[in-house]
Amino acid sequence: MSMQHGNNNSTSIYIGLMSGTSLDGVDGVMVRLPDPREDTGAGMHILATAYIPFDAELRQQAMRLQQASENELHQEALLANALAKTYAACVKKLQALAEGQVVQAIGVHGQTIRHRPELGYTRQTNNPSLLAELTGIDVIADFRSRDIAAGGQGAPLVPAFHRAVFGCAGTSSVVANIGGISNISILAADGSTRGFDTGPGNVLMDAWIQQHQGKTYDANGDWAAQGNVIPALLASLMDEAYLHMSPPKSTGRDLFHLAWLQGKLLGFEASRPVDVQATLCEFTALTLANDIVRHAPDAAHVYVCGGGAYNHQLMQRLQVLLSAQSCKAMVNSTAILGVAPEQVEALAFAWLAQRFCLRLPGNLADVTGAAGGRILGALYPA
Repeated sequence: MSMQHGNNNSTSIYIGLMSGTSLDGVDGVMVRLPDPREDTGAGMHILATAYIPFDAELRQQAMRLQQASENELHQEALLANALAKTYAACVKKLQALAEGQVVQAIGVHGQTIRHRPELGYTRQTNNPSLLAELTGIDVIADFRSRDIAAGGQGAPLVPAFHRAVFGCAGTSSVVANIGGISNISILAADGSTRGFDTGPGNVLMDAWIQQHQGKTYDANGDWAAQGNVIPALLASLMDEAYLHMSPPKSTGRDLFHLAWLQGKLLGFEASRPVDVQATLCEFTALTLANDIVRHAPDAAHVYVCGGGAYNHQLMQRLQVLLSAQSCKAMVNSTAILGVAPEQVEALAFAWLAQRFCLRLPGNLADVTGAAGGRILGALYPA
């Protein structure tokens, strides 16, 4: 499926909204999608993009709910309302940028606050009813639960979209989504698709720089680039059992968070904070490189999306570590394919909303481990 920018008189228009584990804000896209049941040769047409940052209070609310806390049901409900209002603001911004467009539905992921597929549940907080009320547009939400009900991990859901948009017959490639958590989609040359969460993306680097410099992220990876990797600490981080599990698997802030890192830092108290940051950057790059080499050794390309695509140090280290393991894949952001890295996941949820509306499966059982393809999502009518 090709990606184009502009107008087209056929197909249907959807909005996709994504707020990820980095907790920085909402990315939104309005996109015209071709009907996958018809071989028209039409590509996607992005009509508008928008970003609404989370204010400090909303971000703190979301952070508090990452772990058990007092009166959390009440706190979660308040966060859901605040999120819905932020999502609605993003929708209004998109509508202002693409006036007169009739939107079929909004696909919205919500904000993950718990992800425990091994216990049979996942929770993305959101108030889709309020979003439908505020926008007057049908809302499709809760995409992960049905996959988990069918025995799957509920994540990652993006590989099916990556295959549809970035797959190239006869060429093996990897799409690496580096948000708070990292996941990879393996688009094999034979047309098969696999994918899983590799481990932390930006989550530990963000937490560490927040604690030591009061910044929400390490812009360009500049701070990490000033430090030196601590080999013994890196080895300790790499000992995490999750990293050695076989897919299908998925993870989140339930495992990788500041308290987990602090446990790993016992015995390294004398280390310079900048060296810890360098080690965390190396940790993310190494977990990605190891899994790419292990599961897609013939990959010709690694296309990176998510906020990590803008971390120059991380991108450079990923390329170096792949080359060091005799992997010939070239690392680039998805911008080289015409899609800005921050737009990919929002586009994926617009695509999943279309799949729901057409009653087509949105998951890949080979990726999530579900019993089969399932129609994902729940409808909240306007």
